[in-house]
Amino acid sequence: MAIAYFDCFSGISGDMIVGALIDLGVTEEYLHSEIQKVPISGYCLEIEREPRGTISGTRFKVVIKSTENSPRTYDEIKEIIGNSDLEDDVKEKTLAIFHRLAWAEATVHREELGEVHFHEVGAIDAIVDIVSSVVGLKFLKVDTIFGSRIPLGSGFTTCAHGTIPIPAPATLMLLENVPVYDSGQRREMVTPTGAAILTTLAQDIGKMPSMKPKAVGYGVGENPTTNPPNLLRIVLGYDEEMYHREVLTMYETNVDDMNPQFIDYLLECLKEAGALDVNVISVQMKKNRPGMLLRILLSPDARGKVEEVLFRETTTLGIRSFEVDRVSLRREYIDVNTKYGIFKVKVAWTSDERPRVYPEYDDCKQVARAKKVPLQVIYEEIHAVAKKMLQE
Repeated sequence: MAIAYFDCFSGISGDMIVGALIDLGVTEEYLHSEIQKVPISGYCLEIEREPRGTISGTRFKVVIKSTENSPRTYDEIKEIIGNSDLEDDVKEKTLAIFHRLAWAEATVHREELGEVHFHEVGAIDAIVDIVSSVVGLKFLKVDTIFGSRIPLGSGFTTCAHGTIPIPAPATLMLLENVPVYDSGQRREMVTPTGAAILTTLAQDIGKMPSMKPKAVGYGVGENPTTNPPNLLRIVLGYDEEMYHREVLTMYETNVDDMNPQFIDYLLECLKEAGALDVNVISVQMKKNRPGMLLRILLSPDARGKVEEVLFRETTTLGIRSFEVDRVSLRREYIDVNTKYGIFKVKVAWTSDERPRVYPEYDDCKQVARAKKVPLQVIYEEIHAVAKKMLQE
């Protein structure tokens, strides 16, 4: 199970979270492609390396290019996210974060939830920060999030509501029942966006979990202070259980009167519907007719879509289903830069930390044809480069 530990030794904000995730390997191309699925405009992204003291990290900044960065109600934000082309699980988590923000603002200002106006929070930069955080964690295949105790600053700051104390009232509402401490800093250490993301997505906040660290990313904050360095550190690792265990659903159905030429299309539809694995097994049916046993492995939340495909694209009249326990090796995806180009490679880790490298077949086949190089040569090159990368 992949774990992300948010070490908030100098506070937390939305842009610091995104910067740390990029530092961990989330690509700029992926981030741009996901953010563009949200129907907002008038901004550009600046991503660069910056030091804070003796430590360098990634600074993520949303630059507003138009006047569209105006206050929005919670209902308007729900509509923007709902009308986006983001995947359903990303929408769900993004809306959950904004719901917490709306709850905090409504509680502080004694307003109805739907009437809450987000000012700084409802602006384009906050929408980008929250969506980027959610898709970034998905890119890194993070299963569980933990956070450290939260340091708080003091003093006053000016916002759309006027002069308010630090921490901001909404921030304190979001940190309800969260362990905090006085950092001694006369500045804002925690923004409402940062607090909402962490408290919505984290399983627990307080202590670092037992884990095996694999990578560390630093997100740079806006304040240039170096004592302590204004950074958020995210530690990416895995729990001590080397095998991933999950409960899945197995569907089975027998078919003996379907054109076998349709199987290729059926398998494509099942994969698109969320099937994790599909097998077609030759069987002997009643009256000695040859037939096919379709066996589909899927997560429980894909049941409806898979059932629809099976009844629409096959001649089956019924489906058998049962739960199965799956145990699998921990795995991740890495980009491998070879002399034939960049390939996305799946890496599985054994219990003794030996990597198994699995290039994507379709990518290799495409390059082999384009460059007129034997497919085996492509595979061997990827294996050699990937194993060298993993040993460094």
